[in-house]
Amino acid sequence: MTTWVPDVLGDGYEQTTIPLGNDPDGEGQVEATLVRYQPADSPAFERAVIYVHGFTDYFFQQHLAEHFAAKGYAFYALDLRKCGRSLREGQTPHFVTDLGVYDAELDVALSLVRAEPSGGSVVLLAHSTGGLILPLWLDRLNRRDGGTAALGIDGVILNSPWFDLQGPAAIRTVGTTAIDVIGRIKAKTPVPGQGLDTYGLSLASSERGEWDYNLEWKPLSGFPVTFGWIRAIRHGHAALHRGLDIGIPSLILRSKVTHFSRKYSSKTDIADAVLDVRQIARWAGCLGDRTTVVPIEGARHDVFLSQETPRARAFDEVDEWLDWLHRSSRIDRNSGKDHSEIGTIS
Repeated sequence: MTTWVPDVLGDGYEQTTIPLGNDPDGEGQVEATLVRYQPADSPAFERAVIYVHGFTDYFFQQHLAEHFAAKGYAFYALDLRKCGRSLREGQTPHFVTDLGVYDAELDVALSLVRAEPSGGSVVLLAHSTGGLILPLWLDRLNRRDGGTAALGIDGVILNSPWFDLQGPAAIRTVGTTAIDVIGRIKAKTPVPGQGLDTYGLSLASSERGEWDYNLEWKPLSGFPVTFGWIRAIRHGHAALHRGLDIGIPSLILRSKVTHFSRKYSSKTDIADAVLDVRQIARWAGCLGDRTTVVPIEGARHDVFLSQETPRARAFDEVDEWLDWLHRSSRIDRNSGKDHSEIGTIS
């Protein structure tokens, strides 16, 4: 039986721990945390959303949960192992050397949500690094269990997914070779040249932003990126670039432009300050199935943490796509077709 206890977000939010046993990377016992939003006056939900965060991140976006609840979705969010609520003393934040280890908590989270009264069908939602982790898992799930749709997953929404390594081309060629070598022998060594707080300053209510969150779980300058972790990311990128088959339709939201800067300015608030949005556009077709890509004018890296106008546009796009998704799902169930017959758009 699953035990839910009050969560740090307060009224309506509960959490349960997912034990995962010994850490394959040698940092003791690991566990993940599943959070759910259950407002006191909530109706009987028939669908659910599961959210997965990115790097130097955890779930705190209450407005996201409340939006989906208002649309009739039970909302769940997963803090992955060594992240946010799941980080334990002596562990390296977010550190893994293989993105495939996340399959364990993703499998359990899906099973727990599907066992709930609201778990009849599930839509997945992920941001940044989570937007790489989820498609890789879905591809394996689609092959391992005979199809993601058969497991009750209707579709996936990716919010600025990390589809390639930003920066000069040499980093993606010679640099990746070096990352592979160093990552195998010095996995926990930090990659040089980190520590920018530009994006963090644009978000935190204690600085230039409007969002209140735990700076120990999401520090302004980010957690150190290690060679072992970035090696795992590059292996994930390579798998994505070879082409996946996630088995379900996807909606990809991103900013319209990128603005990299070492110092905060007003431009930081209306662009992606973390990823190169051209790379998101380039690799979106690698997911397989039907893909819809929507650039959001004035959006930040996390489009749902953008200023009011682009944030509202992002939610409108989500609502419109969800309406299409569930109309399409009903048609497909009645006709016996699968979504792969629809094609790809971007």
